[in-house]
Amino acid sequence: MALHFSTEELAGRRAKAIAAMAAAGLDGLLMFRQESMYYLTGYDTFGYVFFQCLYLGADGRLMLLTRAPDRLQAQHTSVIEDIRIWVDGPDAKPAAALREALAGLGCAGKRLGVEWEAYGLTARNGQRLAAALDGFCTLADASELVSRLRVVKSPAELAYVRKAAELADAALDEANRLARPGAFEGDILAAMQSAVFRGGGDDPANEYIIGSGKDALLCRYYSGRRHLDPDDQLTLEFAGVYRHYHACLMRTIGIGKVDPRMRAMHAAAVEALHAAEAALKPGRPIGEVFDAHARVLDAHGHRAHRMNATGYSLGTTFAPNWMDWPMFYHGNPVEAAPGMVFFIHIVIFDAESGLAMTHGRTSEVTQTGSRPLSKASLDFVVN
Repeated sequence: MALHFSTEELAGRRAKAIAAMAAAGLDGLLMFRQESMYYLTGYDTFGYVFFQCLYLGADGRLMLLTRAPDRLQAQHTSVIEDIRIWVDGPDAKPAAALREALAGLGCAGKRLGVEWEAYGLTARNGQRLAAALDGFCTLADASELVSRLRVVKSPAELAYVRKAAELADAALDEANRLARPGAFEGDILAAMQSAVFRGGGDDPANEYIIGSGKDALLCRYYSGRRHLDPDDQLTLEFAGVYRHYHACLMRTIGIGKVDPRMRAMHAAAVEALHAAEAALKPGRPIGEVFDAHARVLDAHGHRAHRMNATGYSLGTTFAPNWMDWPMFYHGNPVEAAPGMVFFIHIVIFDAESGLAMTHGRTSEVTQTGSRPLSKASLDFVVN
């Protein structure tokens, strides 16, 4: 098997999940989040784009219902032994097949948790699931049960996160080297991603974000590449990824002769980043991280130019999104704890002036505070 964690660690994670199920009064859990499947068993696939469910019983029993292409995938990457296949066809009813499998596992009349909040469970398949299990068992929303376990990383997981941070730094080095007047954005992206792959890393759970000129004020990927102008600005948000664990960075690079206002924006962004990192402390609500960043940016006159969130947890995530639970926003009561990993991003987008400035890096929560995992300089790079 191609396992990235010991069988003992995976078993310990499942034991914690079973304890959480017992506390929630659940007899079993129906998982549709690929992150949960990977975390508890090692199962690594993108087959969740079709109907796929991993069952974990209160007795520790595992059962995977999936399609034929993932039978060998599950056998090779996971500790799952009971693998059932639903057959493709015009009249295929995988939800009914799941009910039949659950009946054989003694789930009739039981109370089962469901990961309703999952990219692997479309609204239509969710409706089919509810219909198939109606009258068979009681369903309860358990969308965050495993996510809450995943948010605190083990030493083995933190080792992967730190490796991902090294790969992110290598990607940033490539961007800083190539981002010059006339450079093609596609060449910059290719070099950044090559640095990750050459370092043994993986595809990110969502696209690298790149934008120059007026599009430097965007924080989403879109299709289409351009060459940098003699005087320009380039915003990048990206991740180093190792064993599906992410470590993100964000930067705005100046090209040619930059507007003097960008240097003042950079100073404000760095000050806000340091304030946010100082507020990320074990035992404190993570909403305070957002508040710390907001106080700094507002004091510099950027209230209208900042976002309403300033980062989020990172971990092992699958497409289409590397953002994990929970997020930094005002009033979020979730308390930080040692072993959590967060990406803090400072975003200043001044649409009126057309100027952008961003800064961001990934930090690990320690026993006394937080520690940035990137070794990259926070200086304003102008090429």
